[in-house]
Amino acid sequence: MFLASTKTWYLERVVYLIAGVFSLLGVSLGTLVSPWWYLLNLVVGINLVVFSTVGFCPVAILLNKLGFQPKVMD
Repeated sequence: MFLASTKTWYLERVVYLIAGVFSLLGVSLGTLVSPWWYLLNLVVGINLVVFSTVGFCPVAILLNKLGFQPKVMD
């Protein structure tokens, strides 16, 4: 079993937190308001796949400028 460190809020951890919040928000709004909100989950999923394969993520760029440091370095 792998357990990620929870001692600090490093960049990748915050990206996962934001993705999880937006995904739950998309499911909730899709259920309660309009099925069109499920597209938010699609966007979050695509962004996570792009981030993991290519390394590009607009949220990660913004978080880095706000001072969050990545745990995984090149």
